[in-house]
Amino acid sequence: MKKTSSKIHIIGAGVSGLIAAQVLENYGYQPTIIEATSSVGGRVKSDLVNGYSLDRGFQVLLTSYPAAKKYLDFETLTLQKLLPGAVIFKNGKAQTIGDPLRSISLLIPTLFSSIGSLSDKLKILKLNTLLKKKNVDTIFKEDEKTTFQYLKDIGFSEEMIQTFFKPFFSGIFLEPNLDTSSRMFEFVYKMFGEGLAVLPKAGIQAISDQLKDNLKNTKILLNSEVASLKDKGIILKDGSEIESDFTIIATEASPLVANLKNQETLWKTCDTLYFETSDRIISRPLIGLIADEKALMNNLFYHTSIKTATQGKGELLSVTIVKNHNLSEKKLIQKITKELEDLCGITDTTFIKRYQIKKALPKLDDLQYEISSTETKLTSSIFLAGDQLLNGSLNAAMISGERAAMGVIGTLQDGIIVDELSS
Repeated sequence: MKKTSSKIHIIGAGVSGLIAAQVLENYGYQPTIIEATSSVGGRVKSDLVNGYSLDRGFQVLLTSYPAAKKYLDFETLTLQKLLPGAVIFKNGKAQTIGDPLRSISLLIPTLFSSIGSLSDKLKILKLNTLLKKKNVDTIFKEDEKTTFQYLKDIGFSEEMIQTFFKPFFSGIFLEPNLDTSSRMFEFVYKMFGEGLAVLPKAGIQAISDQLKDNLKNTKILLNSEVASLKDKGIILKDGSEIESDFTIIATEASPLVANLKNQETLWKTCDTLYFETSDRIISRPLIGLIADEKALMNNLFYHTSIKTATQGKGELLSVTIVKNHNLSEKKLIQKITKELEDLCGITDTTFIKRYQIKKALPKLDDLQYEISSTETKLTSSIFLAGDQLLNGSLNAAMISGERAAMGVIGTLQDGIIVDELSS
């Protein structure tokens, strides 16, 4: 069978699906991506509103992600660096802490901050050294415990955990109690230590757009929602059918495959609210953390503290909420507006847009870093991809997409399916 005659379809044009298509192209295949929405990117998307580029949820790219270094052209993305630190709001005060070894400008404020004891600061240095030496494979083979218990076991003070670790990593894990696996904490902490947190000048969507633009022999069908899969076929919501020799499901698979109905992925949710302000109370590109346990908002960031491809009339502020709430949009905006004023001294906010992200990150146990191509195979012709197979990260999304594509390629090269198709 010629490579060009193999009908290979990828369901979902998120990062996993786009990487799967790239790998298939690299091996001479011409896949088709079927995407339910009007654009590529999945959870990695941005919208242009009031002259501002709004990412669908506050996200950053970590330059140390191995898969990102492999598949992204960092230079073309015009990456803007965030400083390795944070501004912590507590009891009406704002204090800056950070890694002075990576940004000397953070040395003095960190030394003079009251966040954490001297013992806490020494333990951070010790943790930095430990994780620098530990490789990723080792991290994902260790016994799991909650991140909260991990930090307690290291000996960090209650104040350090509540004031820094909880708001910072709650914003990454999208859950307020640090119940996330210690494997994920060590991995993310290591990635932060070895690289930079960055954002493309054109917004997070630029990552998805670059992956799409790299594709030369892939057909992308937008606004085409899949209803179900059958043997060698894909049924769309409009009732039409597409013949498919191989299908990679790079999205939630359980609604599409009958025998997966009871294996639906659980998801973490979050809210991101965008506001326009006349000025910035955090002048440099630092994340703001809310250390008040009673607060609903978790972290904030001024997107206009870095260079942006689009520019509205004022400053662009995003606020992330990870705690569960039952507030209407109107009540939520009112509460966050009041918290911004009371806790941060931000008074001149004009609401722009809310993103209620119901599937922000997969809620997983037994987190893994790697998956073999054979493990992505669900049936002889259906393969799975997506960060829900490994851990909730852009890196995992890329790895799983690559492995699923290699699973299809390996099956074709082994001739396992060729005989079935020709018989």
